[in-house]
Amino acid sequence: MRVASGVPGFDELVDGGLLADRLYVVSGPPGSGKTTFSSMFITQGAKEGENCLYVTMHETKSELREDMAGFEFGFDRAIQSNAVQFLNLVTEPGKRAISQFGKEGGLTNRLVAYIESNGVDRVVIDSTMLLQHFFSDVDDEITGFLSALKQTDATIILISEMTDPSAYSDEHYLAHGVIFFHNFLESGGMQRGIQVIKMRGTAIDCDIRELEFTNGGLHVHTDRKVQT
Repeated sequence: MRVASGVPGFDELVDGGLLADRLYVVSGPPGSGKTTFSSMFITQGAKEGENCLYVTMHETKSELREDMAGFEFGFDRAIQSNAVQFLNLVTEPGKRAISQFGKEGGLTNRLVAYIESNGVDRVVIDSTMLLQHFFSDVDDEITGFLSALKQTDATIILISEMTDPSAYSDEHYLAHGVIFFHNFLESGGMQRGIQVIKMRGTAIDCDIRELEFTNGGLHVHTDRKVQT
């Protein structure tokens, strides 16, 4: 089964959509489109009647709504609906929401229990930076964290701050798929691109396609390859 990303053009690159119940890493430099992509993914889930969860620690719900307010893909309606739960793990409401799922095993066990107990279908975790707040040894603990997430019945996007597509990290190796966003400075301005680096169970070509911000959010031009 494949799930629609909600991003025009993207699903054509991955055989019609993301394979369900798998873990995907979205990487790239700041301002390249990672949060917008993930917000469109969550919005699409809400439109399809799925239970969705947005997990963060560095942005409030109102800030995220403001960030997406300039787009017309329906994020504001989705994030205010019963279909989307928003969990900021450093606020008191967020801490209370997650703490009811036990204190043993730390963030990993509690978040997995939250996902399973609430029947969550789609999850966005923004971002790997939050793991530094909860784990004493990120390199050692992230393997268990990602492995546990992969066992849930949810399609999960983990936003990563990695800026070098050739420098694989633990999350890239453990994920079922890796999607990389590029920013190229050119004489005419900023050229944006999107590249599917890894996608298990899917035929991909790894070429960089042109990516554009529009009023409707991100748009992938599958017929336009970025020459680097």
